[in-house]
Amino acid sequence: MKAIYNNILHNVSRDKRQLAVLIDPDKMKLEQLKMFMQKLNKSITTHIFVGGSIVDDDSTEILVKHIKQLTQLPVVLFPGDVTQITDEADALLFLSLISGDNPDYLIGKHIQAVSKIKRSNLEVIPTGYILIENGKPTSVERVTQTRPISRTHVRQVIDTAKAGELLGMQLIYLEAGSGALHPVPTEMINLVKQELSIPVIVGGGIRSKVQLQQAYAAGADVVVIGTAFEENDSFFDDLKR
Repeated sequence: MKAIYNNILHNVSRDKRQLAVLIDPDKMKLEQLKMFMQKLNKSITTHIFVGGSIVDDDSTEILVKHIKQLTQLPVVLFPGDVTQITDEADALLFLSLISGDNPDYLIGKHIQAVSKIKRSNLEVIPTGYILIENGKPTSVERVTQTRPISRTHVRQVIDTAKAGELLGMQLIYLEAGSGALHPVPTEMINLVKQELSIPVIVGGGIRSKVQLQQAYAAGADVVVIGTAFEENDSFFDDLKR
């Protein structure tokens, strides 16, 4: 079954804009979750991503269980490590950091995860993950020990994304990083989108409705917002259905 991926493709074919809210298990307190989810359910959110660069063991599974009790939206794992994989979620972005040269995050972590995934009912979505320089170091950069691609090296980003598609990735994720000073440039999103026949996800540094709309207009099929809600969940008021 590829229900979630097929739904993404269906929405893309209908030009329906998709919004994923990223919830970090290390930052979301369970006592705050119910109110947060009430606001999320009234918004234009289409997916919930769960994950973080550094997360305590079992905290992802506990958080996902609680989220599933509070929403009908699909919950998709966005894991920073094998320990964040849980069968309680609906799907898993099987992320390969194709912008870096650390073999652990290109294929090594994936090998470690196979036994766990085989025992689960997770829908696995191969995703090419490309880290874009945003003006400051990110937790992804520190954890993976890789350098992001410069914002000015647009051709390198385009070719990396296309290589990911040719390798069989089903999604390409352009990531400026959590708390990014600058989001992924709209020109870069547009040029990458023109080269690909698979959906493009864009995340990092988007803190306003204007920036969200700009990302969609540039060609993003799914936009991911996390830090903006962590810092100010009243942002949901701008995104009501």
